[in-house]
Amino acid sequence: MKVRLFTLLLLLLLVQAPARAQTLPYQNPDLSVEERVADLLGRMSLAEKIGQMTLVEKGSIDPAAVTRYAIGGVLSGGGGYPSGNNTVEGWAEMVNAYEEAALSTPLAIPVIYGVDAVHGHAALAGAVVFPHNIGIGATRNPQLVTDIARITAQEMVATGIYWNYAPVLAVPQDIRWGRTYEGYSENTALVTELSTAALVGLQGEKLSDATSVLATPKHFVGDGGTAFGTSPVPEGLLDRGVTDVDEATLRAVHLAPYVSAIQNGARSIMVSFSSWGGKRMHGQSYLLQDVLRGELGFDGFIVSDWEALKDVAPNYADAVVLAINAGIDMNMVPYDYAGFITTLTAAVNNGEVTMERIDEAVSNILRVKFEMGLFEHPFANTDAQALVGSEAHREVARDAVRQSLVLLKNENNALPLDANASQTVFVAGPAADSLGMQSGGWTLEWQGFNQNNRTEGTTLIEALEAAFGENTEIKYSARGRYAAVNGSEAHADIGIVVVGEDPYAEYLGDSADLALSTRDIGLINNLRDKVDKLIVILLSGRPVIVDTQLNQADTFVAAWLPGSEGAGVTDVLFGGYDFVGKLPYTWPRNVGQLPFDFAHLPAEGCDAPLFPFGYGLSYASAEAAASWLELAATCAPAAS
Repeated sequence: MKVRLFTLLLLLLLVQAPARAQTLPYQNPDLSVEERVADLLGRMSLAEKIGQMTLVEKGSIDPAAVTRYAIGGVLSGGGGYPSGNNTVEGWAEMVNAYEEAALSTPLAIPVIYGVDAVHGHAALAGAVVFPHNIGIGATRNPQLVTDIARITAQEMVATGIYWNYAPVLAVPQDIRWGRTYEGYSENTALVTELSTAALVGLQGEKLSDATSVLATPKHFVGDGGTAFGTSPVPEGLLDRGVTDVDEATLRAVHLAPYVSAIQNGARSIMVSFSSWGGKRMHGQSYLLQDVLRGELGFDGFIVSDWEALKDVAPNYADAVVLAINAGIDMNMVPYDYAGFITTLTAAVNNGEVTMERIDEAVSNILRVKFEMGLFEHPFANTDAQALVGSEAHREVARDAVRQSLVLLKNENNALPLDANASQTVFVAGPAADSLGMQSGGWTLEWQGFNQNNRTEGTTLIEALEAAFGENTEIKYSARGRYAAVNGSEAHADIGIVVVGEDPYAEYLGDSADLALSTRDIGLINNLRDKVDKLIVILLSGRPVIVDTQLNQADTFVAAWLPGSEGAGVTDVLFGGYDFVGKLPYTWPRNVGQLPFDFAHLPAEGCDAPLFPFGYGLSYASAEAAASWLELAATCAPAAS
């Protein structure tokens, strides 16, 4: 009996031995992160290490190449949704295929997949699209920001993506910059408060939780402070330009949000395209190594921006060496990843980049992958798929819209609207029927989309039609053309004109004049004579020059880029909610005032801004603003 029992135990041990042999120390979640990093790093070849440092856009690489090169990261750039299947299931299938490819390598290191979910997971058709950060800055509500980030994370993990290139920590100092709407405010303290709230919301209570995603504060550092006319991009004016300030200003205005981000758990930071001190930021060893890592104690990984390594030096091989030695760990080489791998391998072999630097970079990347729990749950979270675009998520977005609206003017009792009155209402402007204009850039595509409503949501005209009662006759014309009645010129009790900027992103949004389009100016001029009360709703990614139009309107509302939930606008227009938004940026009277000298900004007279930072009326306070608006009317309008 004892012999038989011993034989059975021996057989059991032999059966279990192969399974035990498959569990290596780095695969053991019970070990510390540093123990796992050290074990895995010691097993890696140079090729596998450099593969981990390589981040590729999904349109340039198939899953087989991820396996072949042991690629560490894949991303979807603007418009990087699954071809022909932009659904939750389509995204999950696509991302999981890259993950399976990574796990089929000898060391089975999961790939980290990233996306720019800067105002919701907006590349996914049907996801909730939140207001862009400029509108969120107007809310002054950090808890709302955390809630938005939590929802964004939940909708991301449903598609298998656990890395978000957000939040933006820029402190834009010149609103002519095409990325102004990505910044919460011109005010450093407000940017710090809200960006920290976003980071906490994205990463949740624990980074390894199934509905947490890795945040990426960006773009380090000073991207919001570039000078007009310094953009190296032919189409640009400020974007990717020179932050021409001293170090004290760089630290006080632009670095402060990163201090808070690191203190609150930032583990990935993206570097800016901009320059400072005569060097591109991707080659700034002082700021990346001495300040970010040494002084601030950051020990996550540093990631480059899109093809930004090319800007560091005229010669690509020199650029790669300079950037890696300056401190770039993961390199976004969206197209020619094979060329990057070959170049960096040669630099290591000839001693221009040391193995110590390679090991440091790879350790930083692996550390965060272990902290995220990617080795334990690398695939899409199917439990979260039912939440995508849900009514609960849309209600939070709708509330964000309500809180973001800034009332600039309200006279002649134009607002609140009366839903039950017997009245005729003219609605004008293509923006009234465009989810694309409501949402702006970074929505489905890099540059956003315009008239074709290719995602789910409620346009402003749909929201107005739903809010007005049966006694109101609504006539909508994108061009503001209304048929005469009984030979008399068309006339309405109320006119609502929705105007604003067509979608844009990055340097293609840089603007020298910030002027309303000729189309929009014409719409306002045309409707003014046809209505008793004129309400102008402005959709824009920044303050624009509207001094003349402000005087023409009875009511003027800055709605920013509200996203998919247009009903949040009508909730406030009809008085169900009050206006609570406050300007996150100073509003210029004319473009000649830019960039503002915030330390010496006139508070009175025609040299003062049209509206100061923090301005915003409520229904109760509208009359109290009459003196300010009288000043706006008496100052000579800017040429248009």
